[in-house]
Amino acid sequence: MTSAGVSLEELSARLARLPEPRRRTAPQAPDSAPIPRGDHELNPEFYDPTLPLRQAAVLVPIVLHPEPGLLLTRRTRHLKHHSGQIAFPGGSMEEVDASPEDAALRETSEEVGLGRAEIEPCGRLDTYITRTGFEVTPVIGLICPPYRLSLQEVEVESAFEVPLRFFLDPESRQMDSRLYAGKIRYFYAYPYNSYYIWGATAGMINNLVEVLSGPGES
Repeated sequence: MTSAGVSLEELSARLARLPEPRRRTAPQAPDSAPIPRGDHELNPEFYDPTLPLRQAAVLVPIVLHPEPGLLLTRRTRHLKHHSGQIAFPGGSMEEVDASPEDAALRETSEEVGLGRAEIEPCGRLDTYITRTGFEVTPVIGLICPPYRLSLQEVEVESAFEVPLRFFLDPESRQMDSRLYAGKIRYFYAYPYNSYYIWGATAGMINNLVEVLSGPGES
């Protein structure tokens, strides 16, 4: 597998060998415990291991074109939180959800109209902790084209695909910074055409790139 692209055969082989996902260790874990993935990865001073976390899940939808793509959404601009940002479909886990997979599939159906029968969950990435207090489980789901979307206009402004080869190219990832809480916060970003993919979404994509990249690639 190279940054030039990824075949369906390579994709299937790599996803069949998904590593065991990492989660946050208990707050009483020793100081030597590894810091989990999250918004704090480039800013360790923002990490609080005692922060109470709400559980959430997102779907990482891979569309099985001959050249696979990643399906993403743009949130509507009037939302109170993360307005206009690029995101995976997903949200908080609810009592009706027996697992992160259930939550991710339910939210995907609500947000973009893809039913459970149209998505094949095939594993999880590492959980991702947001600065707003969520521990997000990314669930990888495979989608066979063609598919039809029905967007929930209250939350989702648009949906679009990005070829996986774009994310697998190391030149696509940038490091950016913004002033937050009086300090400079660093984060990864993937600018793609008119879309600026950053924050938690870019962090989870970093994990997906690690999974899909061969030895020596990142």
